[in-house]
This record gives sequence, structure tokens and C-alpha cells, in this order.
Amino acid sequence: MYSQQSPYCVDVKKDDEVYICQCGKTSKEPLCDGSHKQTDGIRPLIYKAQKDESLFVCGCGNSANMPWCDGSHKK
Repeated sequence: MYSQQSPYCVDVKKDDEVYICQCGKTSKEPLCDGSHKQTDGIRPLIYKAQKDESLFVCGCGNSANMPWCDGSHKK
């Protein structure tokens, strides 16, 4: 999942609920596809949008603020 040097951008609308992969096994980066069911207790992050916005999810795996991008891919 962490194979790119830029963030994933996920556009959400107010009240949308998105499931962000935390196990790294998804085939629909960065969203959960249920692959965590084969892991030991790892669950997706559930994000409920409070407003229309763009979410920037880490694509490199180096963010100190996982799962959100903090610009670490630029270093």
C-alpha cells in the first residue's frame, strides 16, 4: 500500500463515511476492501466527514501522523 511518493486524495462530502485501510493489504488503496479480516485485530479507520473536503492519506508510509500525509514523502 505504501509504494508511492505522494499522498492519496480522497474527496468526501459532508456526512460521508469512509473506511481507510490500516492493515496495508487492501487492493483499493487507500480504502479498505475487507482484507484486514485475514489479519489479527487490525481494523480500518472510520472517518465521518463533517464537511465537504479532500483527505490526504499517506502513500509513502513515513508519516508521523498516520494515516494522514504530513509531507514526509518530500524529505
